[in-house]
Amino acid sequence: MKNLDNKVVYVVDDDPGMLDSTRWLLESVGLRVEGFTDGRDFLEHVDPNLGGCIILDVRMPGLGGLNVQEELQSQGIELPVLFISGHADVPIAVRAFKSGAFDFIEKPFNEQLLLDSVQQAIQSYGSSNNVQRFHPDIEARMARLTPREKDVFLPLARGYTSREIADMLGVGTKTVDLYRSRVMKRLGVSRVQDVTGIAIAAGAVDPLGLR
Repeated sequence: MKNLDNKVVYVVDDDPGMLDSTRWLLESVGLRVEGFTDGRDFLEHVDPNLGGCIILDVRMPGLGGLNVQEELQSQGIELPVLFISGHADVPIAVRAFKSGAFDFIEKPFNEQLLLDSVQQAIQSYGSSNNVQRFHPDIEARMARLTPREKDVFLPLARGYTSREIADMLGVGTKTVDLYRSRVMKRLGVSRVQDVTGIAIAAGAVDPLGLR
């Protein structure tokens, strides 16, 4: 039986300094934290009956974050997963969201952004739809997009580059970049990963149909 009252945040990062600083940040707001520098070691100790969430580094020696996520799914462990990465790698972010990631945050991360996402992930535990981490005004944000912005929004959310989108729409790359910045401004986000998350949450993109 899932214990939602005994919540723990698992942090898995092969960088001991980053692991310690993340642990300190989370513990400073009263969260219980268990840290691991190795993905396999984490998998041997994670308790699927506890509530909470998992913060996973994408790139680690041996078992990387995405592989750990796959192992969790194969074991039927449903804790929300937040990925952190030092690389703005949209294809990896798309793959992570496609596999059910709750969030994808770049290093160095904004501390409040991480805390907010962790709290939302913990609150979502037990919900059938973990991607609803975004504000409840998603439909209103989507309604702000013009038809041309929507043309850019969908392939952008699916992980296509500006050049690929330009070829699809028969326009120049600079034009796509302009619409891309408008899309992100209207949606109130600064990361392409969040565009993908919003598209999934809004039902505009099927995560199984992502690249």
